[in-house]
Amino acid sequence: MAFLFTSECVTAGHPDKLSDSISDAILDAYLAKDPRCRVAVETFVTNGFCLIGGEVGSAVDGLWIDAPAIARETMKAIGYGDPRAGYPAEDVGVMNAIGRQSSEIAQGVVKDDPETQGAGDQGLMFGYACRDTEELMPLPMALARRLVEGLMELRESGTLDYLLPDGKTQVTIEYGDDDQPRRIHTVVVSTHHAVEADQATIRADVERHLFPMLPSELMDDDTILHVNPTGAFTIGGPKGDTGLTGRKIIVDTYGGWAAHGGGAFSGKDPSKVDRSACYMSRYVAKNIVAAGLADACEIQLAYAIGVAEPVSLRVRAQGWGRDAVPDEILEQAVRRVFRLTPRGIIDDLDLLRPIYLDTAMHGHFGRPGLPWEATDKVDALKAEVEALASA
Repeated sequence: MAFLFTSECVTAGHPDKLSDSISDAILDAYLAKDPRCRVAVETFVTNGFCLIGGEVGSAVDGLWIDAPAIARETMKAIGYGDPRAGYPAEDVGVMNAIGRQSSEIAQGVVKDDPETQGAGDQGLMFGYACRDTEELMPLPMALARRLVEGLMELRESGTLDYLLPDGKTQVTIEYGDDDQPRRIHTVVVSTHHAVEADQATIRADVERHLFPMLPSELMDDDTILHVNPTGAFTIGGPKGDTGLTGRKIIVDTYGGWAAHGGGAFSGKDPSKVDRSACYMSRYVAKNIVAAGLADACEIQLAYAIGVAEPVSLRVRAQGWGRDAVPDEILEQAVRRVFRLTPRGIIDDLDLLRPIYLDTAMHGHFGRPGLPWEATDKVDALKAEVEALASA
């Protein structure tokens, strides 16, 4: 049956993404001083105010960072040094309410033998990959992000100097009876802008600069374009709406095309499997698809707090794609090829580094250079699948 499917993406200046970025900038600052520290930080932003709260645990005595200064630096980097944006970083009141990590949580994570390190929380995590795009991401999400990247570049480069940091995009794809994309049905671009910019100019610039970023073979005369559909968007960012860490988990994952876990990513060190196991799940799924073992693949992992081994692993490739190795064989191969304990994930993906602000600002999946986007397990997976199938 033919159907429509929509995904959205937001710029780094969206209030929720600004909150994510501040939380991850603080995480990076702690990891730079103590790679083994445990961090769970959340940020709330609103008109003229920023609240940072959470918990930190470290074996380093007196570990301290200047969280308010880091918050303001992050605001400026994202574009809130521009007074037109309505949230001037230097004048924002920042409250720091970061405390010490609960000893009861710490006892499940801190072990004499690092290999027995338990998960920092219970929960379920998903990863996904498919052949829709070169980056092995669902097409609606990939295109929505492409437009956001273009919007941010137009602002940061000064090409369109009336653009301000906040913004959203949305792409609706029409799929045919064969579940393959037929055409781009609707595109929505909402962009924060200076008062002097008129809507006709903004629309013309979006069509000229952003439309060429979409695949021309999927565009036609019937494609619908909405640009700032409510009219002017001069009041944006935290001046126009509150922001909170962790409210963009669909944007952070697969645009709603595949399942996602209940936990957010930003502000959490990799002992929190909410984050690290989602990265591992993407790594596993992407390598399965890149190896040609499935057209699409979804991975689910689940953990118990303080326990190293996952309580469950599910590999679902059959039914996602036209062709796939049986799920039970893929599951056995995954268990042999990938280390799925918190310590194994952290070591194999090299996660104890200050790399997280970039993910909050520009996306967690489908981008080159991120360790969980590597396809270095393709040969090992193929060999294991062949051995299991022959046995």
